[in-house]
Amino acid sequence: MASTDWTYLNDGLDIATVDRGVTAGIPRPPGGGSLLFGFNSLTAAKGAVALFANLVNFAPMAKGGSIRGCVQRGPGGGPTAFSPSLFLCGQGTSVNDNAYLLGLSDDDPHRIVLRKGSVANGASSSDSPGVVLRSSDSFAQGTWLHLRLDVVVNTNGDVVLSVFRNDLDKHPIGTAPDWQPVPGMATFIDDALAINSGSKPLTSGRGGFGFAVGDVTRRGFFDQIELMRQT
Repeated sequence: MASTDWTYLNDGLDIATVDRGVTAGIPRPPGGGSLLFGFNSLTAAKGAVALFANLVNFAPMAKGGSIRGCVQRGPGGGPTAFSPSLFLCGQGTSVNDNAYLLGLSDDDPHRIVLRKGSVANGASSSDSPGVVLRSSDSFAQGTWLHLRLDVVVNTNGDVVLSVFRNDLDKHPIGTAPDWQPVPGMATFIDDALAINSGSKPLTSGRGGFGFAVGDVTRRGFFDQIELMRQT
């Protein structure tokens, strides 16, 4: 997808607070190309920056979809107070709107986390409100993780959430990924009765990626983002 295919969500931190953009100065994931997209916080302000795909039939998507991408909590000023994530079913054009977020938790070491809540709070810590799944494994800062979130809207209104990971050491970018379920993150059904998550499921919306932060010199990196919609 080209840079023009992405639009920033409203109410995000400005570029004087969180710098953002493409760079060749950071090591890419195994097999990655010449550039990646990064965020770097310049102040201790709390908030988020996020982008959504603005293509026809994607802004918003009528149903669910699938988003895949390489994500890293980059080394910086400290191991906490930041969380990069992919998201689907974003309910509006503001970082304050809710979505399903698959990201790297605000913990040291961090975990892969699936959370239902505002984009502004990112994946949050692994025990934060709204977290519905967390990985059994934890990871060190600076680790590239190739993740995939599938959101399937069933005809009865249930939403089925499935999380996968591709091992980049065995299947680097440029080769066919081998998507495997993430240990500890069984398929989650956000049911139409609002029982499992405590709120009604998100059955449509926008997809994209973002960076939630609360301190200075925190960094998040993304590469190889792919977005598909349910038809």
